[in-house]
Amino acid sequence: MNLEALTTEAADARYARIDTLEVAELATLMNEADQAVPLAVRAALGQIIPAIEGVAERMERGGRLFYVGAGTPGRIGVLDASEIPPTFSTRDRVIGIMAGGPRAVVEAVEGAEDDAAAGAAAIDAAGVGPDDSVIGIAASGRTPFVIAAVARARERGALGIGLSCNAGTELSRAADHGIEVIVGPEFVSGSTRLKAGTAQKLVLNMFSTIAMVRLGKTYGNLMVDVKASNDKLRLRATRIVAQIAGVDDARAREALEQAGYSVPVAVVALRRSLPTEQARAALEAADGRLRVALDEEQEERP
Repeated sequence: MNLEALTTEAADARYARIDTLEVAELATLMNEADQAVPLAVRAALGQIIPAIEGVAERMERGGRLFYVGAGTPGRIGVLDASEIPPTFSTRDRVIGIMAGGPRAVVEAVEGAEDDAAAGAAAIDAAGVGPDDSVIGIAASGRTPFVIAAVARARERGALGIGLSCNAGTELSRAADHGIEVIVGPEFVSGSTRLKAGTAQKLVLNMFSTIAMVRLGKTYGNLMVDVKASNDKLRLRATRIVAQIAGVDDARAREALEQAGYSVPVAVVALRRSLPTEQARAALEAADGRLRVALDEEQEERP
């Protein structure tokens, strides 16, 4: 594909003299440009929603979600994946694959994005299978490593999704679901870490968060599966237990300590007046879904 044909590579005449502007003008212009990003994501919801439904269905069967990218898109994928364990106490369910390997997260590995064979090999090495989903991320939609990874994932029976910021991309053609978030030319021409990167993070937020909600990792909008690994998160866990169970902070903290700081176990123990181990068993019988363990599922349905 000719680079000149890509909107992500185009030069916006509005920004042709940014090197002559003061900081206040630059900041205002960048902020105005960024406001187009959520609107572009909204315009792509028709492509995004069925892809998320496919991912959630597979994850409910025990599958994993992989993000594959090079450069900025790869780093955004690694970032989103790394935030899932502390937020939802879920390990090895959302995984980032970076062209060039872990070193490429912090420094450029020249030529890694052009290595199609390495993209396919990364999917093989991860043991991707039919219950898994692979989201290839490439602003241009033409990155060989990413396209090959999505294609190999589909060959192995996985769901293949392509996330790009141009129209009619090769990545979309290689995928089961092509998502094209058209953000237009960048503030600095071709610098797709800007609007394109922001759009990619917004979309990945949707995939990972909605999948976790569908897996029962929240109660309402409360992150009940938070991993309480520091003082801030232990305080958050205490507030969540107190709110759901209707007790004071001292009682919530006591229940949490007995439950090994598992919010759902503590809530079930308090709400159902059960010993900790029986509460844990009740939660396991409910497949980890707190609302089901509290026997609220039926009463919540219209």
